Amino acid sequence: MLSRVSALIAVRLHTADGGGVPLLGRFSYDRTDPFAVSAQFFTEHTVLPHWCFDRQMLAEGLHHPVGEGDVTFRPHRTEGGEALRIGLRDSADGTSAVLMVDAPAVAGFLDETYAVAAPGSEFFDADAFLAELLSR
Repeated sequence: MLSRVSALIAVRLHTADGGGVPLLGRFSYDRTDPFAVSAQFFTEHTVLPHWCFDRQMLAEGLHHPVGEGDVTFRPHRTEGGEALRIGLRDSADGTSAVLMVDAPAVAGFLDETYAVAAPGSEFFDADAFLAELLSR
C-alpha cells in the first residue's frame, strides 16, 4: 500500500497589475503526517517558501470559502475553467500572494491521498509524539 503521493500542478501567481506568473506546485502527502498536505511552489529559477495545508481545508476550498488568517481557499471560475484560489499571507512581514490552481488537478491529487488514508481514518499518536519530543 502507498504511504506517499505527490503531484506537479500548474499554478498561476497573480500580480498587482492583474497579470500572472506561471509557477509549478509540488503537492505532497505522507501518511506519517495524515492531516497535512505540503506544497512547494517554484519557477525554473526560483523556489518559494514551503507551505503546509490542512488536507480537509484544501478539499473544502474546492467547494466553498474556508480559512482565515495566513491561508485561505475558495473556488474560483476562470476563463480556463474551475480553479482553486489560494490566498497566502506571511504574518512576519505582512506580504501576501494569491495563487490560482487548476481545481480538477487538485481534486485528482486529493483522490490519490484518499487512497493512502481515507478521510476520517487519519490517526495521530499524540502520546508517541510527546514522548519523542520530551526525549530530546
